[in-house]
Formats: sequence, C-alpha cells, structure tokens
Amino acid sequence: MDRRHFLTGLGAAALPLATQAQTARPIRVIVPFVAGGATDVTTRIITEKAAQTLGVNMVVENRPGGGGGIGVDLVAKAAPDGYTIGMAAVAMHAINPWLFKKLPYDAIKDFAPITQMVRIPNVLVMNADTARRLKIATLKDFIAYAKANPARLSYASGGNGSGGHLAGEMFKKKAGFFAVHIPYNGGGPSQLAMLSGTVDYTLDNLATSGANIRAGKVIPLAVTTPQRSPLLPDVPAIAETFPGFEVDTWWGLIAPAGTPREVVARLNAAYVQALQSDDVKTRFASMMAEPVPTTPEQFGELMRREYVRYEAVVKASGATVD
Repeated sequence: MDRRHFLTGLGAAALPLATQAQTARPIRVIVPFVAGGATDVTTRIITEKAAQTLGVNMVVENRPGGGGGIGVDLVAKAAPDGYTIGMAAVAMHAINPWLFKKLPYDAIKDFAPITQMVRIPNVLVMNADTARRLKIATLKDFIAYAKANPARLSYASGGNGSGGHLAGEMFKKKAGFFAVHIPYNGGGPSQLAMLSGTVDYTLDNLATSGANIRAGKVIPLAVTTPQRSPLLPDVPAIAETFPGFEVDTWWGLIAPAGTPREVVARLNAAYVQALQSDDVKTRFASMMAEPVPTTPEQFGELMRREYVRYEAVVKASGATVD
C-alpha cells in the first residue's frame, strides 16, 4: 500500500479492508522507555485495540534513553506520513526542556498531538520491610527519620529528568532533608531496585507502584497531586504538609509535525475508541490508571500549559541534568 492509499484509508469513514492490513506497511509506535513499565503496557493495550479499528498492522518499539528523549527525537525526525507515531509524556515535553541545556527536538513545535492517554497520581512508596525496620508508617515518620539520618535513605527514579526525579528533588527541598538519588532506565527497573532493597523509596506514578502496593510489598506514604487520590483515599497528599506541592504524571500520543490533519483525526478516532472501551477501562483500573481520551486540540493545549508551568517547577526544585 503506498502513502496515498494509506492516507485515504486513515482519513476515510470506512475502515481499510482486512486484506489490505495484511500487506500494508506497519505503523511504528515509539515508546521512549523500556518494555514492561506502565507507559509501555498501557500503550500496547490501546494500540492493539486501535490496530483492530484501523485495520492496519501496528508495531510498538521501545527506544529508551536520555530521559525519554531518544525515542521522542525519533518521532520528531520521522517522515510526517502517519507511519511513525509515539508516546508523549510530561517528562519529555514539559520537564526536560527546562532540565537540559539543549534538546535535539522542540517539545511543542516538532509534534502533532493525537490524544492524551492517561492521567495518574505519583505516589511516595517505601520498601515495606525497610519501613517496618525503621519504624516508618506515616509521612511524618518518614520526614523525621530522613532529617535525623542525612543521606541514609536513597530513592530511585525512572531516569534523570523524569517526573519521579523531579518530585524527589522537590520533596527533599520542601522537607529539608538529603537522600541519595539513583536513576534507572525506566519505572519498572526503579521499582525492582526498591523491591530488592537496593534503594529505600520512589516517587513514581501509581500505575507503576499499584500492584506492589496491593501486594503489600511497598507502603504508600503520600501522593504528589494537590488533593488525595480517589484511588488511595486514606493516603495523604504531600500538599497537606507542604501547600502547593504538585507533580502530575500524564502521557499521550503524538505524530511528527506536519502529519496531515486527516491522518491525525483518523488515529485520534481509533485511539479514543480504544480508550473508551470497557475492557480497556477495566485493564487500566487494575493498574490504577485513568484513561483520558481527548481531541488533538485538547491534548495540544495540555502540552503547552504544562510546558509553561514546569519552567517554574524545575527551577524551584533545583534539579539539573547537564
């Protein structure tokens, strides 16, 4: 199938025929993080549904590194023909521009938003065995121990410049203690490090931490949203102790800038349909993730708003990467 026919198939009201899908060039969906993490799993869940709706082959590719920047740059520099799309997240499009002196892509101008996918609170969780050994059961206990024992605690993040890294640095500054930051290549590896006792805590998104919270392997001490999360109503927000503290996690889908509007619209329709399906909602709920289908315009506005907001957040945290 050539480019003209592909664009027609995506833009038309009727879906491409199943026989066409078998011979079509596959659409690449770039996930800029390692396989197995929440961003990867949620992207694969809805891409499988979207591929069925579009009637084309879609292949998820993991391209981790550079705080998500390597994968995002691949999307930015891909041909705007609908055959390469990718996952966008707060780290690469709102945080990294203020952490790195120079990025190979423009976080806003180089992309065509498709739809937001997910909104998830970040949560401060601690290795359960460590917490019991140190007699830490609440956020107050945690802060008291950290202040009394400088540099004794360590925390993992999904990489320098990730939301977990930024939240960790902001929390340390607000609470007035020092802990060692150890970056990993994605949320999954950072969770494994905490479960093994290599590090003591993380401030990762709830989708990454949820299964371990339910299993009792980690204990949630606080969420980083302005208010308590309905998913963890008994867990306080850090903002209750430090007003104004807020670090959100979201991700969505993007195409290279210049991708035809009809292609973006067709991709949006397929992914929104997937996000609204009952089975996707059920699977996301099991991961403590909230599906957030939007129009391309709504997602673009969120990206621009967060880009502006995080300039002050990053500067206030003092976090840097290079």
